[in-house]
Amino acid sequence: MVQNGPRRPALCLEAQRLGRMLVGLMPEDGEVLGLLALMEIQASRLRARTGPDGAFIPVTEQDRARWDHLLIRRGLDALARAEALGGDGPYVLQAALAACHARARRAADTDWPRIAALYDRLRVVAPSPVVDLNRAIAHSMAFGPEAGLRLVDEIGDAAALRHYAPLPAARGDFLFRAGRLAEARSEFEAAATLTRNVRERAFLLARADACDSPG
Repeated sequence: MVQNGPRRPALCLEAQRLGRMLVGLMPEDGEVLGLLALMEIQASRLRARTGPDGAFIPVTEQDRARWDHLLIRRGLDALARAEALGGDGPYVLQAALAACHARARRAADTDWPRIAALYDRLRVVAPSPVVDLNRAIAHSMAFGPEAGLRLVDEIGDAAALRHYAPLPAARGDFLFRAGRLAEARSEFEAAATLTRNVRERAFLLARADACDSPG
């Protein structure tokens, strides 16, 4: 949820091709199917992730008409096959997370409680500070910003997140939604200093400026 690196469509296409070949060789392996499902669904959003000027667009604000619905159908089919095999590994869980967004016709329809529950499970299966951060974001969307703040405060000292821009960016979002605008601005500005992506920095600074005019 928080990885916003540069798009590499050719690399994505090659990864999908190899994933389909692997499924052909291992059709009963749930994790292989989960990996393919994850790649297909994530690739379906490539065209909608940036605006005409290259500015980053969060998944909640993307034009879903620009999503590739053929790739979504392929991904959901692979996920269904993985789940039918009893798949519950990291790739299957990440594909299930991506599927929650893919199934929602509007951002408001996103099943955030299910996403939060899936992150609770992923945290057990594949624990990492980044999973914990994504879990905090999911809980904030499902249960309110204060829930996100409680969880993110528990992981704020993790060494792996010390210079990780998405951490203060997420905290800034929680604070913004909680109405704590001065604190939110500080977090967005801190996140902007940590990212090396020019467009992401512009996005974060715009969010900082919005703290002065939240309406």
